[in-house]
Amino acid sequence: MSAIPPPLSNSPIVAAFVARTPGSAAAYAKAREIFPGGVTHDTRYVRPHPLAIARAAGARKWDVDGNEYVDYFGGHGALILGHAHPEVAARIAEQAAKGTHYGASHPLELRWGELVRELVPSAEMVRFTNSGTEATLMALRLARAATGRPKLLRLRGHFHGWHDHMAFGVTNHFDGTPTPGVLEGLASNVVLADPNDAAGLVALLEEHGPEIAAAILEPTGSTYGQVPLRPDFVRLLREETAKRGILLIFDEVVTGFRVALGGAQQALGIRPDLTTLAKILAGGLPGGAVVGRRDVMELLDPERAAARGIEKIPHQGTFNANPLSAAAGVATLEILKSTDAIARAHAHAAQLREGMNAVLAEAGVPWAVYGTHTGFHVFTNPRGLPGIGPRSFDPFAFGYEDLKVPRGAQAPTKLALAMRVHGADIMPWPGGTVSAAHGPAELDRTLEAFRRSVRMLRDEGEIR
Repeated sequence: MSAIPPPLSNSPIVAAFVARTPGSAAAYAKAREIFPGGVTHDTRYVRPHPLAIARAAGARKWDVDGNEYVDYFGGHGALILGHAHPEVAARIAEQAAKGTHYGASHPLELRWGELVRELVPSAEMVRFTNSGTEATLMALRLARAATGRPKLLRLRGHFHGWHDHMAFGVTNHFDGTPTPGVLEGLASNVVLADPNDAAGLVALLEEHGPEIAAAILEPTGSTYGQVPLRPDFVRLLREETAKRGILLIFDEVVTGFRVALGGAQQALGIRPDLTTLAKILAGGLPGGAVVGRRDVMELLDPERAAARGIEKIPHQGTFNANPLSAAAGVATLEILKSTDAIARAHAHAAQLREGMNAVLAEAGVPWAVYGTHTGFHVFTNPRGLPGIGPRSFDPFAFGYEDLKVPRGAQAPTKLALAMRVHGADIMPWPGGTVSAAHGPAELDRTLEAFRRSVRMLRDEGEIR
C-alpha cells in the first residue's frame, strides 16, 4: 500500500514557502475541487501545495506570484534547449498558422522521421506515438507478436510509463504483485530482476528465457541514473537476450538526444532491437516513437505482414506525428545536430554537481550529489548510512533500496521547498536535469540557494 506523506508541521521552511506563494496555494485549493489530489501528474504532488507557473523562458520560470526560479524540472526532461527557445517557438507558430491537425500525412513527419533514423543507431524504421507510455506499450506488443512469447523482463525501480505492464515494481510492489487495477494474470507475466545483479539476471533468464519476449530497461539506470546501471551489466543483458531470441528494448524516453545525440545506445556502443523515445524527441510538445529493427517494425505494415502470412498489429492514435509536435521536434533535433548544445548542458551539469558537493563538504553534511551527463541527484542519506561524504560517494556501492527515496522521508521534500524559497526548482527525487540554456548566472544562483537550503535543513534537525 502506498503511504501518504505525513504533514510537514512546525517547519520554518514550510512557513517560508507558504508565505512566498499565496497565489500557488489559492490555485491548488481550486485544483483540489477539479483534479484528484489537485494535480495532473503524480510528480507535481507535494505538500503543502505545488507551484502554479505563469510563464517560462530559457532556464528560468515565474510563478503566479511573480517569484523567479532557476528551473531543473525542464518540462520533465523534455527541454534540452530550455523554455521557449526562439527557433522552436517560431517553428511552432509558423505551423499553427498553417493548421494544427490535418488528419493526414504531411512533409514535416517525413523530415522528423528522417532525423530520427539518422541520429539513433538502432532506428531502421520509425513509428510515432503520442507519448512515452504509448511507445513502451507498442514496443512490448511488437515484441510479443515477433516472438510469440508472453513474458516481459524488467528491472526493479525502472520506470516505463503508467500502462498496466509497468505499473508496479517502480516505487513499490517490488515483489511483482500488481498495484490497484492491474490484473494478477498480467503481473504474473512480468519477471523483475535486480539492477546490476549479473548472477541473478542469468538465473532468471535460465528459468524464464523460453517464455520471455522482451527485456526493457532505462539504459543509464532508473530515474536517469539515480540508481545507475553498470555498463557491463547492460552489455551482459544484450549478450544474454541475443542468445535466447529475446528482444532488447532500450527505454530512451529520458536519455534519447540527451546522453548523446544518438542517445545512451550511442554512448554505450550497444544496439538494442527496439528503442522508445519521447520528451526531447518532440521539442517539449506531446510526442513519442518506437524505432528499431525493420523486420520487427514491419509487423505494423499491412503489406509486409500479409506477405509473411501473419496478421498486422493495429495501431491508431489521433495525434501521432501531429504537425505541431513535428515542427517542434524537427527544430529541436536540427539544433542539437548542428550545435554544441548537448555538450554545453553536460559541462554545466558537471559544474553544478561539483559546486553542490563543495557546499556539502564545506558544511560537513553526510550527503552527496552525483550523476552523469545532464543530470544530478542529491543523496540525502535517509537511512543514516555510515561513511557517506560528498567527495567519496560511490552510487554503485548501493542498491535501489538505499538510493531510492523512501516514502514519507521529509528531508527531500523540505530540501525542494527550501530551494524554491531561495529561487531554484528541483525535482522531488531530489535532483534534476540541466539544459543548454543554463549558464554562469544560473549556476551561481543555484549554489547559493543550495547553501541556504542546507542551513535551513540543519536548523530544523534534518541534517545531523
